Amino acid sequence: MALTWPPSLGRNHKLGVRLVSVSLAGLVFGLAMVLGTLWLSWALEGAAAAINDTGSLRVQSVRLGLTLSQLRAQAAPDLEVLRRQQNALAQTLASLREGDPQRPLRMPDSQAVQEQFARVTMLWNTTLLPALVTVAQDQTSRAQAVSLYLQELPQFVEQTDQLVSRIESENSRTTTYLRGSQLALIVLMLVGNVAIIYLLYGWVIRPVQALQSGIAQMTARNFSVQVPVEGRDEFGELASGFNDMAAQLKALYADLEDRVSQKTLQLAQQNRALSTLYDFSSYLSQPGELEQRCTGFLKKLVEYFGADGGTVRILDPRQNNLHLTVHQGVSPNFVQEEQCVHTGDCLCGEAAAFGETRLHDFRKLPAEQRYLCREEGFNSIAIAQITNGAATLGSYTLHFAEPREFSGDDRRLFDSVGQHLGVAIENQRLLARTRELAVAQERNLVAQGLHDSIAQGLNFLKLQVQMLEDSLKRKDATEVTESMQMIKTGLRESYDDVRELLLNFRVKLEAGDLKQALQHAAERFTRQTMIPVSIQAVGQGAPLPVEQQLQLLFIVQEALSNIRKHAKAKAVKIVVTNAQDFELCVQDDGCGFDLSASSVEPEQHVGLTIMKERAARLGADLAVTSDATGTRVSLRLSHHERVAA
Repeated sequence: MALTWPPSLGRNHKLGVRLVSVSLAGLVFGLAMVLGTLWLSWALEGAAAAINDTGSLRVQSVRLGLTLSQLRAQAAPDLEVLRRQQNALAQTLASLREGDPQRPLRMPDSQAVQEQFARVTMLWNTTLLPALVTVAQDQTSRAQAVSLYLQELPQFVEQTDQLVSRIESENSRTTTYLRGSQLALIVLMLVGNVAIIYLLYGWVIRPVQALQSGIAQMTARNFSVQVPVEGRDEFGELASGFNDMAAQLKALYADLEDRVSQKTLQLAQQNRALSTLYDFSSYLSQPGELEQRCTGFLKKLVEYFGADGGTVRILDPRQNNLHLTVHQGVSPNFVQEEQCVHTGDCLCGEAAAFGETRLHDFRKLPAEQRYLCREEGFNSIAIAQITNGAATLGSYTLHFAEPREFSGDDRRLFDSVGQHLGVAIENQRLLARTRELAVAQERNLVAQGLHDSIAQGLNFLKLQVQMLEDSLKRKDATEVTESMQMIKTGLRESYDDVRELLLNFRVKLEAGDLKQALQHAAERFTRQTMIPVSIQAVGQGAPLPVEQQLQLLFIVQEALSNIRKHAKAKAVKIVVTNAQDFELCVQDDGCGFDLSASSVEPEQHVGLTIMKERAARLGADLAVTSDATGTRVSLRLSHHERVAA
C-alpha cells in the first residue's frame, strides 16, 4: 500500500530543523525509558537485599534466644557474645531503615512495607531490646528477662516473616512494572521507527522521487514537466528552482534551432572573413611592383564588400598629400580632380588627417556641400587607413551606389587588410632601399678596385706617354724603345687587372663550395704569376652560407691580387680552419711592407681597406702583419657571428 502524505504537514519549516527536532525527541524519550528501566532494576536489587537482611533478622533474633538460654544455665555467663549479637541485630535494623545505595539496599516505599517495618522496629525497641539490656545489667532480674525475651521472640519472628512477605510482594509488583516497561519500550521503539520512516518518506524520499521523475522526463526532452511544490523547506525551494529551470530550458530549446542557425551564419561569416584576410595576406606577400599589388588589393576588396568602386591613395609625408595610385569604378574626371588631395581636404583627407576609419552616408550630409563622390552617383563611402605600426602610409576608399551598413566584423576586416597592405608597401620600400644600398656598396667596391688597379695603371701609362713624347722630341731611339716596352707592360697589367675584376664580379657560389672556389682562385693566380699556392682545410664545422662564403672568397682574391702586385713572393699558403670559430689565413714569403706607411697613406693601399670593409660586413676580425719575411692576412669569424647555412 502506497504511503500518502498531506502536502503541507510540517513542510513549512526547514528540513534541518525538523530532522534535528525529531532526533532530539527520540533521544530524550529513549534516555527517559532507559533511565526508568535502570531505576526499576536498582529498586529490585535493593528490595532483594532488603529481603535478605530481613530474613537475617529472624536468624539473629533466634540466635540471641539460644544464647540467652545458654546464659541462664551458667553461674558466671560471658555477656560479650550476647553484646555482639545484640549489636549485629541493631545494625541490621539500622541498615534496613537507612538503606545503602552502594550494595544496593533499599526498603520499598510502599505504605504496607513501611508500616510492617515500623511494627518490627517497635517490637524490638520496646520488648526484646529492653529484655537484653536487663540481662546484661541486672543479674537479679536476668532470669525474668530471659523468660520475657523467649516469650516475645515468636511474635518478633512472625512480624519479621510478614515484613519479608510484604517486601517480596512489593518486589514482585516492581518486577511486573520492569517487564511492562521493557515491553512498552520495545513497542514504542517499533512505533517510533515506523513514525520516523513515515516522516522521512514524506520529508525526503517523496520529494527526491518527484525530482528524480522530473529529471527523467527532462532527459527525455519533456521540458514541460513540473514537480509539486509542497512547502517552503529546502525541497520546496529546490522544486521551485527545478520548475524555473525547466521553464527556461523550454524557452531556450524552443529557439535553439534559430540560435544554432545564427551561430552557424556567424561562424560562416567569420570563416569567410578569415579566408579573405588570408587571401589578402597571401596575395600581398607575393613579389611585384607597388602599383600591381595595390590594383589586386583593390579588386579583391571591391569584390568582397560588393562595392561599386574604390580608390587607393599613397601618402607623401613631405608634402602631406594623398596621391591617387589605383582606382576602379570611377570616371576619368574623378581621377583627374582627385589625383592629389591634401591631408585634411575632402572626406578622404579628413580621415587620413585623424588616422581613423570612417563611414559616410551622403544622404545625411549637408546637400549644399559639394562632394565629388556624390556627383559620381555614390550614396555612401567607407574610408580606412593604410598603416604599418604607428605610421600612416595612405588610405583606401570603397564607393557604394546603395548605402551599406558595416557590422563589427566588417569594420575589423576593413581595418585589418589595410595593415597588411601597409606591411606589403613597407616591404617593397625596404626591398628597394636594400637593393639601392647593395648597389651602392658594390659600386664603392668597384670604384676601390678600379682605383687600386686600373687607375694606377693608367696613371703609370700617362707618365710613360709623357716620357715617350720627350724621347721623341730628343730623337732618343733607346729611350723610345724603353718607353714603348714599359707602355706594353702597363697595358698588359691593366688588361690583367680588368680581367681579374670581371672574374671576381662573376663569381657565384653554392653552399659548401668555398674550398673548391679557393682552389680555382689559387690555380688562376698560379697561371698568372707562376707562384705556387697551397691550400690546407682543417675542421669539420658546418658550412657557411653563400653570402659569407662569397665575401671570404673576395678577401682571398684581394689578398692574392696584392701579393701579385707588390709582394715579389715565391710561395703562398692558404689555411682554412672551420671549427666552432671560422679562421682564414693567407701568408706569403715576399718582401713585406711598412704597416705604418699604409696607415699614413691609405690611398696607396686601397686593397687593405677593401678587405677590412668586407670583414666588417661579415662581423669578422681582420689582422694584417708584415715584415721582411712576408705578409700574413688573418681573419677570424666568431661563432657568435656565424649564420646557419
